[in-house]
Amino acid sequence: MDTILETLKKQIATLLEEKNFVMVAIDGKCTSGKTTLASNLAEIYDCNVFHMDDFFLRPQQRTPERFAEVGGNVDYERFREEVLLPLKSGKAFSYRPFDCSTFTLAAPVTAAPKKLNIIEGTYSHHPYFGNPYDLKIILTVDEETQRKRILERPVFLHKRFFEEWIPMENRYFEVFRIIDQANLIL
Repeated sequence: MDTILETLKKQIATLLEEKNFVMVAIDGKCTSGKTTLASNLAEIYDCNVFHMDDFFLRPQQRTPERFAEVGGNVDYERFREEVLLPLKSGKAFSYRPFDCSTFTLAAPVTAAPKKLNIIEGTYSHHPYFGNPYDLKIILTVDEETQRKRILERPVFLHKRFFEEWIPMENRYFEVFRIIDQANLIL
């Protein structure tokens, strides 16, 4: 992780010198370390971190048609409207994270754009967003390591990871050629 952080710090430092507003997106396979990397960067920089996991589909959106859609496993429309567009406006805003325990939207979270803003999570490079990012990072993980890490998570999630979520995200990476569009693959 130290080598990865050093590489990123150099790239981010260059961007921060050149721009007044920087957006970095960290996409990748589940268990590849996206959240950990974003947390480590947040400890180094005074930045925002926005999580794609806060934009899971609400119950009324969980239709066969939506799940059949490539990259449709996340509420990308709401993420664009509640986070991406307001970030670009330069003004304070609020959004409502998805609460996995109640399957509802939680209380609003207030945010204001900072010089560095990190978007973390699978589907953060979704083509629906266009190309709003200054740096697009992909984290990878081999299948064996991914499997071991999933098996360390709560048992009730294992089947969903292996039978639903991983196939959906693999399709997203393949169809949209997400890895080919990254500036940095780690």
